Amino acid sequence: MALPLAAGLALRLWMIRPIFNVDGDSLVYGGIARNLILHGRYALTISGGELHSTLIRLPGYPLFLALCFKLFGMENYFAAVPLQIALDLLGCALMAGFVRRIVPERASRGAALATLWLAALCPFTAAYAVMPLAETLSVFMLELGLWAMARFRDDPRWGNALWFTFALTAATLLRPDGALAAIAFAPALFAGFGRDRRGSRVSLRKLVRMAAVCVLLALAPFAVWTARNWRVFHVVQPLAPRMANDPGESTSPGWERWVKSWCLDFISTYQIYWNVPGEKLDVSELPSRAFDSPAQYAETASLAEQYNQQGMDLTLKIDAGFGRIAAERIAARPLRFYLWLPLGRVADMWLRPRVENLPIDLDWWVYAHHWQDTLFGWTYAGLNALYLLLAMAGLCSRPRFWGVLAAYMLLRSALLWTVAAPETRYTIECFPMLFALGGIALSRYGWRYRAGPHEMARLV
Repeated sequence: MALPLAAGLALRLWMIRPIFNVDGDSLVYGGIARNLILHGRYALTISGGELHSTLIRLPGYPLFLALCFKLFGMENYFAAVPLQIALDLLGCALMAGFVRRIVPERASRGAALATLWLAALCPFTAAYAVMPLAETLSVFMLELGLWAMARFRDDPRWGNALWFTFALTAATLLRPDGALAAIAFAPALFAGFGRDRRGSRVSLRKLVRMAAVCVLLALAPFAVWTARNWRVFHVVQPLAPRMANDPGESTSPGWERWVKSWCLDFISTYQIYWNVPGEKLDVSELPSRAFDSPAQYAETASLAEQYNQQGMDLTLKIDAGFGRIAAERIAARPLRFYLWLPLGRVADMWLRPRVENLPIDLDWWVYAHHWQDTLFGWTYAGLNALYLLLAMAGLCSRPRFWGVLAAYMLLRSALLWTVAAPETRYTIECFPMLFALGGIALSRYGWRYRAGPHEMARLV
């Protein structure tokens, strides 16, 4: 167990220098954390130093950063990195313990060690451990939830139930899509319960009491958050808004629908979607699929010119113009909008090389411009595909809880079907499932590593 964890630690330490960066969402989380400490308000700082109460982010990660700032210095974002690395590696060990419980005893040692190696040496999850973002904590909470779920089914004690409740509650407090874990995992916690792994009969009354207490504990933080949002904004908002907007802020529905009518890959997200409003909209950067005719190109160019001339602000008139173009495109080719583009965006989020956090050009495929980046990009794509193929092979063996693992990935893919602009980080929470299923596949189809019983005991 020590060797893969040491290798995983070395990988993460090596990644700090080229990857660690503070911008975008990190500054949003950090700004809220700073105001929590200095002013006791869950707020952002806007122009002029004025505080603006917000609900665009759930409180999980801002509270984590606030703790880091309090202990290690205000706005010391790097303080989060060692803690995230430690949790990331602990999560690797938890997945090994989970796998040990869901495969037959004769294969448990090899499958657990294979899972540990896959998790510890995964560069995709490791890259987020060295950035002040919520992804690593979200992944860890999913791993903790899976570990506690398997332990509870084998030994339905209060401790296992409370760990499971904490994991899923924290996952949802970090990101609203963490609620998908509760939908996928919770039914497996009680479905078909009659006897535990030791053959002892499980009291139905005890299970009902556990379920009631755990549900109340899980809902309590969201009741507090909802009450705060009602008091401050007079809205019922138990999670975070889908469009990450505060009450009263425009969501630009016309612009969103127009982007959704052509956006297919992350480079469009990076160059266009993230920059509007606030930065110049250059029509020449749009792909050809954004226009169905010369007239549509001219209309789009006219709207872009108005936007650029009016302070780079999506006014109601400009937003309505983009909405009209979107409606025209959807009416002309509904299958493109409702089927092919969403399918392409989901495929992009699963299959694209995960180089968004690396010093690699986003157009990595243009070999003539930077052959090293192209080779690296294809290598990363191949490695990502290997994790997916191993997971599919492991799924075919149908281990315990295989339906839970598949259900979570399907639910997450269904949610991603609805997004307008794809990001590969949206599928990073599925990697615990890939680690477990991949480790099982390696054990079944060739992994022959044998660990001593004392070493494996530490993986529980």
